[in-house]
Amino acid sequence: MYRFFVEPSQIEGKRVVITGSDFNHIKNVLRMKIGEEIAVSNGNDDREYRCGIEEYTDDEVICTLRFIKEDGVELPSKIYLFQGLPKADKMELVIQKAIELGAYEVIPVAAKRCIVKLDEKKAAAKVSRWQGIAEAAAKQSKRGVIPAVHDVMSMQEAIAYAKNMDIKLIPYELAEDMQHTRELVESVEPGKRIAVFIGPEGGFEESEIETAFKAGIEPITLGRRILRTETAGLTVLSWLMYQLES
Repeated sequence: MYRFFVEPSQIEGKRVVITGSDFNHIKNVLRMKIGEEIAVSNGNDDREYRCGIEEYTDDEVICTLRFIKEDGVELPSKIYLFQGLPKADKMELVIQKAIELGAYEVIPVAAKRCIVKLDEKKAAAKVSRWQGIAEAAAKQSKRGVIPAVHDVMSMQEAIAYAKNMDIKLIPYELAEDMQHTRELVESVEPGKRIAVFIGPEGGFEESEIETAFKAGIEPITLGRRILRTETAGLTVLSWLMYQLES
């Protein structure tokens, strides 16, 4: 079933109105017929609104609410992925897969070893594109919300942003205690806010690691192999998804 996101104001009682690019997609690309059912989310909660298409106007799809599916698909905890900016288009892959795995927000981090350097104008354009990728991934994976891609932060800003989160993890190549890593992952409970810090190619500088440790961010190991930056975050997210849904 196709899923679309709308603003809360577009749901009025049993009347649901779809506009913009989704109108064109439903009418001209999917060529959906009157009476066919679609799933709609307001992007703010985990409820799914099942609607039947009633009418097409010049620029709107008018739907009627049939029922609300309460048992949504969101993880019971919010996971914030702090991703050191990778080179080329790797960030697009990371965002797409992180959203599929349940990340609540992705925060690009301009760490010291980042090869990519973005000025304010380029950063704004990149974030806009990344947000579009996040929305597409949320639709594809039938998420109940559209996860936000935050503006690019420095490492200091990222650590400050994560200050009040319940669990803060950072894969570190010198960490060796897999049992401790397992215990940290298994300590994750529903309702917790979880920060995951992933370095760029080459990892975080030692000064950034020291600052993170002082801020209470726990080092974890990802095993005996060194994982690429685009693999490391997805590995941690997979562990957390399994823990929260098992």
